Amino acid sequence: MTGSVFVSRPHNKCGVTMVKWGKIMTDIEQFTSDTIALLTKLVSFDSVSRNSNLPIIDYIEGYLKDHGAVCARAPSPDGKKSNLLARIGPEVAGGVVFSGHTDVVPIDGQDWASDPFTVIEKDEKLFGRGTSDMKCFIAICMALTPKLVAMALEKPVWFAFSYDEEVGCLGAPHLLDYMVKHVPLPAFAVIGEPTMMQVVTAHKGVVSFETTVHGLEWHSSQPHLGVNAIQISCELIHMLMGIAKELEDGDMRDERFNPPYSTVHVGTIHGGTARNIIPKECKFQWEIRPLPGENYEKLVDRFKKRCAELLAGMKKKFAGAEIINLPMSHMSGVTLQASANANCQTVMRCAQTNREVAVSFGTEAGVFNDHGIPAIICGPGNIEQAHKPNEFIELSQVRAGVEFMLRLTSDPSLFKK
Repeated sequence: MTGSVFVSRPHNKCGVTMVKWGKIMTDIEQFTSDTIALLTKLVSFDSVSRNSNLPIIDYIEGYLKDHGAVCARAPSPDGKKSNLLARIGPEVAGGVVFSGHTDVVPIDGQDWASDPFTVIEKDEKLFGRGTSDMKCFIAICMALTPKLVAMALEKPVWFAFSYDEEVGCLGAPHLLDYMVKHVPLPAFAVIGEPTMMQVVTAHKGVVSFETTVHGLEWHSSQPHLGVNAIQISCELIHMLMGIAKELEDGDMRDERFNPPYSTVHVGTIHGGTARNIIPKECKFQWEIRPLPGENYEKLVDRFKKRCAELLAGMKKKFAGAEIINLPMSHMSGVTLQASANANCQTVMRCAQTNREVAVSFGTEAGVFNDHGIPAIICGPGNIEQAHKPNEFIELSQVRAGVEFMLRLTSDPSLFKK
């Protein structure tokens, strides 16, 4: 991207009135108030992954441009969604990229006490879909934009906001491909997933599949003449549960994680038409969450070998039988030694902690690492509130996130040549 850094304006044009920025401000209360106003607006967008995220991207881009950031988009292949990349400061290598995802998980079937897309404040908490995971971090980035534009940065601050993280980190690879091709790379990334402001330097990977079994429909009084897709699926699921037990009992363990071993999980299964019909189709979705360094490919190969064995028997009855394994997502695991990384030490200092932690959930950090940008995960909110009805973030976490970002973006070691 190219372009100049412009002076900030006292108001944005996107519906949220902000303070006037005639000088660099350090008033935490004001930044917190601005963050809450922006978070309220961001939550109002129904950016569930099944929907286009273009309305929320339009809003964020308009706000950032209005305050002097230089923006570019990295769209999805079909153009219905987009990542957003923004720069404040010079277009040179180094600096920091702050990253978050714009999509949220569905509310279907959840018992909410209020409108999920309207922020409600109660008991020192802000309720709404995405408040914790992870629109608050994006709101903090936006709130600090006028301050950052007013600074004489010698290295850039980047914002990278993605689509479809919740369905398998589908957008981030397009975003990182764009960055590698078009901009000087930042020194490292901070992924603002909800960690209660703990500094996360390791997490498991995620690889997921949808397996579809195509059999032969028949009357249930003659099961020997049909090919029961559910039955075959059950055999495959039984194998996966066996692998899960092997991993639980195996020697490869990392006590930083909970649980301290790689896991296998079957999340959905759909099949059959009626009780008295041999089912012709069954599909199930499953995943492996490997420890960093776990050779999950050998587990997938074992599964595929069993599929081939079962399919050979199925085809003896029905030549059209099939077992199809469709990859759904892949997120690399992350491991980073904080003691050997000066930038991580800076993040820990700004987060006011001397302890690094590991988590079992996946993030886009692995995508950044795979593209040559070391990534650290640290953000406001609690992952235990994510994906649940009545999701919330504590006001104390909003403030803590603001304080962290103010300290980090003011650190001269990151933005001076």
